[in-house]
Amino acid sequence: MKVHVLERTQVLPIPIDQAWAFFSTPRNLALITPPELGLRIREPFDDRPAHNGQLIRYTVRPLLGIPLPWLTRIERVSAPVHFADTQLSGPYARWNHEHRFEAVPEGTRMHDRVEYALPLGPLGELMHRLLVRRRLERIFEFRRHVLEGLFPGPLVLHPRIAAA
Repeated sequence: MKVHVLERTQVLPIPIDQAWAFFSTPRNLALITPPELGLRIREPFDDRPAHNGQLIRYTVRPLLGIPLPWLTRIERVSAPVHFADTQLSGPYARWNHEHRFEAVPEGTRMHDRVEYALPLGPLGELMHRLLVRRRLERIFEFRRHVLEGLFPGPLVLHPRIAAA
């Protein structure tokens, strides 16, 4: 099984606590996922912010509109700088997605690293070359554009009022 890696970095003009609040809220994933993937969170659902052991059940339609179940577990949470989700069952043979956040002068640097592998051996690798890699790149490009719209403009820092 060949493991592929996709990495993306984006600076958001918001403080790290605001970035953490947005990305650690599982329901926000639907806001930054292309509509054609038909991502739906399934019940029962633990609606608390990301925490170790949290299970999230989705349905996605990655190919030909066919719904597929996807179960992920949130792990290695270190608020407000890191969490990871791992696919327990779903369309990939392997899926590990790390989310890292770093406060920078411009706001928050967000870094995604996805390690994934496809099922079906050589057929899966062919599908990766023909379709899957480009589709994942488009998903993360969609996410970039949505986030730019949700969090536009430069970070505005409010100066402290000095005591006289």
